[in-house]
Amino acid sequence: MDGYDYGYDHERLCGELNRLGKIYPLLRIETIGESVMGKSIPLVCIGAGTKHIHFNASMHANEWITTPLLMQFVEDLTCSYARGTAWQGSNIRRLLSEYTLWVVPMVNPDGVDLVLHGATEEYSHRETLLAWNKGSMDFSQWKANIRGVDLNDQFPAHWEEEAKRRGESYPGRRDYGGEAPLTEPEAIALAQFTESICFELVVALHTQGREIYWNYRDYEPPESEWMAERLALASGYQAVKLTESDAGYKDWFIQQFRRPGFTVEVGFGVNPLPVQTFAALYEEIVPILLTAMEV
Repeated sequence: MDGYDYGYDHERLCGELNRLGKIYPLLRIETIGESVMGKSIPLVCIGAGTKHIHFNASMHANEWITTPLLMQFVEDLTCSYARGTAWQGSNIRRLLSEYTLWVVPMVNPDGVDLVLHGATEEYSHRETLLAWNKGSMDFSQWKANIRGVDLNDQFPAHWEEEAKRRGESYPGRRDYGGEAPLTEPEAIALAQFTESICFELVVALHTQGREIYWNYRDYEPPESEWMAERLALASGYQAVKLTESDAGYKDWFIQQFRRPGFTVEVGFGVNPLPVQTFAALYEEIVPILLTAMEV
């Protein structure tokens, strides 16, 4: 993962999108909204098919490595499409004539920048951030957005039960779902974007565990289980039927639309996963994402 030793922050993401947009005019690059601090939440779209699929990454700040993983996938997919070459046995031009892929590579830009750069002087509530982080200047374990709200506990899917289970009453680095569902601009933007397009399925990239979660309170359609098994078979990950977990993006999507939704826990270890594992992680997720586009 050359050049990523200091992380992959929002500025780096915007620079990469600008570069890719110049190389590949077929990419459509937009935004779905802004973060608390006014940073763009970019959207990348490729394909011309009538079936729509969505992938997202960096919902949790200290899982930022999912952003360059997803961006590398977008670049390799686009390169294969432009050249008319197959990729890992997949005919990419045929695939993208049937499907349109919508990617949000960094849901939580403020949180990612906080993890990578710390609470710098630009933060007007710097002292509050430090207090929420238990007085530590080390923000590497921060999962939440800049207001201390865990974005993957923000969705209206039995939100009250998840809040009670978490037991977090105040903002902090993780597990506080806010005062109500969809109070944070990042979660609102992602929900509104999801509602605006009829997706066949969605995949949210997280770390870590090498697991694929595919169900939600029996709201999922029957095909979700065998789809998850196909993703697991392609990657060596384990398809897991999860219980006692609510208010996540995948949960809300399944409940709201009754269509397949997956959370993929990339890699194994302690978050944030070391950048030295990037190549191995990428080998793991490419077959998952390509298979998700073909099921």
